[in-house]
Amino acid sequence: MRSIFLADAHLKAPTDDNYLLMQSFLHELEGKTDTLYIMGDLFDFWVGFPSNPFRQFDNVLDSLERLVSSGCRLVYFEGNHDFHLGEVFSRRLRAEIHSGPATVTVQGKRLYLCHGDQINKNDRYYRLLRRILRSSVIASSVGCFPPAWALKVKKRLQRRSQAGYQVKKARWDYRKILLDFARQIQRQGCDGLVAGHFHLALLEKLDGKPFTLLSLGDWMGQYTYGEMVDGELRLMAYSPCNPRQRT
Repeated sequence: MRSIFLADAHLKAPTDDNYLLMQSFLHELEGKTDTLYIMGDLFDFWVGFPSNPFRQFDNVLDSLERLVSSGCRLVYFEGNHDFHLGEVFSRRLRAEIHSGPATVTVQGKRLYLCHGDQINKNDRYYRLLRRILRSSVIASSVGCFPPAWALKVKKRLQRRSQAGYQVKKARWDYRKILLDFARQIQRQGCDGLVAGHFHLALLEKLDGKPFTLLSLGDWMGQYTYGEMVDGELRLMAYSPCNPRQRT
């Protein structure tokens, strides 16, 4: 058996290539995976409204449900596009949900797992926005708003995200930010760091105490994900029925 780590699919429409490949990938995991760690931003937008207005994701939810029924444990680390996940995940999919980072023992290794959106300390505007959106006030009031509100917020956040990503990528060296943060986590006694958010596919071994940095890339053209077998983290790339290890 193996553990799988997946982030930043940013699924939108059932006809999109990454959506269709995600369904194929989840189907191939059935009966072969002990735990699937979704490390945030599986969807381009999801907030857990009781009425679930995001019907375009039903096929993926069905695929996740079949995967869980096959014996796979589902662990979901909320991202900056999917948070306050709601009952669809906690009840229907029996997911273990983390609203922030956690240190978890996986196959005997102590891993620091996070979406990654809190790693860059200099992104102050986003950190303030995150604090507001993740507040208990917002969480408790989600059910009071009509579903149409969710779709308006979705469009606004998508425009901001798309406009800001390239600016931030040009401004900051994501690889350096990740490596600096990984060294901090290494000093805390962990064996590895697994993160998403940066859309950077990267696997690096740090000097000193054995430590692996795994940045998951994305499922928006790279189709990369993480795999752990016998305590070893790997960076993988997916094509139907033909996964390959990234070097």
